[in-house]
Amino acid sequence: MKLLEPLRRWLALHEVRVLLTALASGLPAVIALLALLWWGDYSPKVRWTLSTLVVACWWGFAVSVRDKVASPLRTLANLLEAMREGDYSIRARGARGGDSLSEVMQQVNAMAATLRAQRLGALEATTLLRKVMEEINVAVFAFDEEQRLRLVNRAGERLLAQPSERLLGLKADSLGLADCLEGEHAQTRQRAFPAGTGRWGINRASFREGGLPHQLLVVTDLTRPLREEELQAWQRIVRVLGHELNNSLTPIKSIAGSLESMIAREELPDDWQDDMKRGLAIIGSRSEALSRFMGAYARLAKLPRPQLSPVEIGRLVQRVAGLETRIPVRVDDGPVAVIQGDSDQLEQLLINLIRNAVDAARETAGGVCVRWEAAPSQVLVYVTDEGPGLSNTANLFVPFFTTKPGGSGIGLVLCRQIAEAHGGSLTLSNREDARGCEARLVLPA
Repeated sequence: MKLLEPLRRWLALHEVRVLLTALASGLPAVIALLALLWWGDYSPKVRWTLSTLVVACWWGFAVSVRDKVASPLRTLANLLEAMREGDYSIRARGARGGDSLSEVMQQVNAMAATLRAQRLGALEATTLLRKVMEEINVAVFAFDEEQRLRLVNRAGERLLAQPSERLLGLKADSLGLADCLEGEHAQTRQRAFPAGTGRWGINRASFREGGLPHQLLVVTDLTRPLREEELQAWQRIVRVLGHELNNSLTPIKSIAGSLESMIAREELPDDWQDDMKRGLAIIGSRSEALSRFMGAYARLAKLPRPQLSPVEIGRLVQRVAGLETRIPVRVDDGPVAVIQGDSDQLEQLLINLIRNAVDAARETAGGVCVRWEAAPSQVLVYVTDEGPGLSNTANLFVPFFTTKPGGSGIGLVLCRQIAEAHGGSLTLSNREDARGCEARLVLPA
């Protein structure tokens, strides 16, 4: 209302100006007519009657001109006031003509319709956002520049064990969330809330509302997902360990029982020494295999963090390719690419990939090629072979799964761990242009 007061005062002054202008435009003619009447040979009755009629018509037409000009402006002022108050249902009359005033009214009506549609869209979007925030099982808090709580959803109420009526307006210190508004924007913490103690994922972002800075805080309970992942990991480990232990302990137990029964006889057979040697040899072989398996498992579980230093990819690929002596490994020239990585771990990764490629290529008397490409943010290394290809891609990175006789089943798993520890990735797929397999290593540049 205060914003329209200057407009109303301006309209009042404008009406006065229009009235004075209209009066001034007819003033010369009125003066001339009155002079003719009063200086001419007319009776007093005629003079006063015509003078009254002329002045009345002059004043009436001036007032009519003022109303014609001021009435549309009043209508526009009322429309603007209604739109400012949020009422977009009022429309201006007289918007169907072809004059300039009708065009103005048409534009005002169109603006009112546009604002009404935008307001309905904003209300629907806000309603949807509030509904989504209420239903998601993630605590959401919004704080203003003074760290006072301005918004909280149901999950946030449950986390702090209080209704929103008691929480809104309180500072982060009194809510126990001040430390969550400091430090890194994304972090994981072990801490206690009124709803319980556990491991929480804390994410923070900044936004502006009304031109003022605000902070959005999202707190996610990671305890249950982590426990489920931990349980699944333990189940996989126990399943793999149980399988491998049974494969070794079952024949050891059987052979040990057979040897015990043989020794317990009163009369030993003539070849009992040969049977004893063969049984002990089998027991020793299975024990050694079990020892290798446990060593491989320990190696997989104790992979150290990479020690980063500049590594030139071209030299690394050339050096590793030269280590393979069973068949020549072709290395295609590529651009100069330097990354930050652990040279020893990356060398072990490429050794495993090239060794697997050579093993596959020898089955079909094919070849192996290594090449690399440089992108603005990453380096891609490709190891391709002309072998039979992959028959089962689902178990490639399952620990201790192998199709090679005497294989440990940890080579590809170890390679992927090294790649991910460097912030990269490793994928294997069958080639589309020819027979064989392609390993694709992505490392950040």
